[in-house]
Formats: sequence, C-alpha cells, structure tokens
Amino acid sequence: MNQSLTTQDPLELSRNANDIKGLDNLRRAAQSGDSNALDEAAKQFEAIFVQMMLKSMRKAQDVMADKDSPFNSEQVKFYRDMHDTQIASDLASNGSIGLAEIIVQQLGNTDNGYMPAGALRNDGNLSSINRNTIISTQNAQNEVLGEPSPKTFQSFKTAAFEDAQSFIEQLYPAAQQAAEQLGIDPKALLAQAAIETGWGKHMIHNTSGQNSHNLFGIKADRRWQGDRAMVDTIEFEQGVAATKKAPFRMYDSFGESLQDYVSFVQQNSRYQEAVKQTQSPQEYFSELQKAGYATDPDYADKVISVFEGEQFKRYSAEQTSTSGAAGNIK
Repeated sequence: MNQSLTTQDPLELSRNANDIKGLDNLRRAAQSGDSNALDEAAKQFEAIFVQMMLKSMRKAQDVMADKDSPFNSEQVKFYRDMHDTQIASDLASNGSIGLAEIIVQQLGNTDNGYMPAGALRNDGNLSSINRNTIISTQNAQNEVLGEPSPKTFQSFKTAAFEDAQSFIEQLYPAAQQAAEQLGIDPKALLAQAAIETGWGKHMIHNTSGQNSHNLFGIKADRRWQGDRAMVDTIEFEQGVAATKKAPFRMYDSFGESLQDYVSFVQQNSRYQEAVKQTQSPQEYFSELQKAGYATDPDYADKVISVFEGEQFKRYSAEQTSTSGAAGNIK
C-alpha cells in the first residue's frame, strides 16, 4: 500500500481532496511548465462542479430527513461532506462527465474548432451562432425604418387644442375636403383623428416644440421622405398592450396630414376593401381594422362610438342652427 502511494505522480496525489499539499503541488507543476498541470487543474475544476451538484442533492435530502435520527447529526454530515468531496474528485479523474476534457481543449489549443481563452471574444461567439437571426432582424428593421435619417427627431406628446369642440371646428374644413376625395363623412375622419390623438390633447411634437400635425398615427416607413418624429406608442400584441418606440410622419399642416391619410389608404392594397365601404363608416372602420391599420382589437368600435357621440351631435346642431339663422336673415 505504501509502495503504491510513493510511486504515484505528485499531480495524482493532489486529487486527494483532503490533502492540503495537493494544490501546492499543482501550483508548482504549472510554474515549471508541466503540460499535465492543465489536465489536472481541469479535473479539479470538474470535481468542484460535481461537488456542488452533490451538495445541492444533499440539501434536498436533508429537508425530508428525520431531525432526531443519529444519522442526521452534525458530525455525520461533516464526514459525509468530506466523503462527497473525495467522490467528486474521483469522478472527475475518471472523466465521468467530460467537462475537464472540454476545458483542456478550450484553454490549451484550437483542436476540433475550439478557440483558446486568450483570444478576444467580446460576445462569447453568440453572434456567429445566431448570425442568421441577427441578419433577419436587421433586414426587418431596415424594411420598416429605412436608413438612419438626420431628420429624425426625439419627440413627446402634448395638447394642440383646448377641447373637443375646438378640435372639430378648426379641422372640419380640411376634413371636408379630404372626405370628398375618399367618399366618406368628414365627421368619420375627425372621429378617427380624435381616437388617435385624444381630441388633439396628445399630438406629437418634437423637442423644439414643433407640431407634427400627425392626426392619424401614420408611421414613417422607408417610403416616407419627410421628417420623422420618434415617440413612444402603445401597441397590442395578442391582446396585451405594450409600449414601443416608433417613427411617425411629420407634416407642415393638418390639411397635409388629412390629404396624406387619404392617399395612404387609397394607394395601399391592403385597405382596398375598406375604401369600397366608405359610404358606411361602420363598415369602413371595421374593414380598416381587419386590414391591420391598428393593433387595438376594439379600434373600430371606439371610432364609431366617437362618431356617434355627443360632440358631433352638438356640432351638427350648431351648424344647422347657424344655417337656419342665416336663412332667416336673407
């Protein structure tokens, strides 16, 4: 027995988990340039890993153990942990898991495609593994946003109208012109604009205070050549609301926004069924929602609710009253 121990390599003796001199022998071997030092260090690292697993399993076992049992005393646990530490070392030396072999390949050479640890890998090589995913993501972003533009502004939302009545009164003339081109009730366009902007209380402005005049929440894709406003927006994904940043179109006036909206729905093939239903606002907005104009599942109902609401009824009554008074004067 003593003879076999004396013939063992000093590095092999370091596998004795309870031998304090073991680590010192390993350190000396590494400093002397012994090629076997890396193998032994990798095995000891694997042993630490196995020991952690054994320790976790022991903790799970202790939860169900009988506290009054003589086999559950602190003294028994102490020697049990020493035994587990040695078992972990023996398992690692036999290559049972294979972690040590991988460590040696990675740290020692480039065989079998392994990269040495000395090489700089600022992303852990994940970019090469996920290259196709990254390229697809970048292409999708470029498709929507286009190339970075110097005319993209960080923006915020603030009020541009005092109340719903001033919103309707100021925008109605321009809405009437746009509605004639689309063949829809002007109040329907204003109802949609009211939903998109909260009756003009949440208009997009850039950091210099310039109003984007974007009444319909139309985003700036790569086809848009004008200025853009980058702002937070609420999108619905599988019925759940989420806040995201997106670029929106900026216009010089509300009239330009209304005209662009008409062109946007008329020229976009996905909204052709909606354009055919402009005589019925209910059908129009229903088809518009089906085509994906908005992610809110209740978008069409909300617009129609505003369209049939008190604000437009009051405005129509005032217009009728004014027209009647003018007729009497004549």
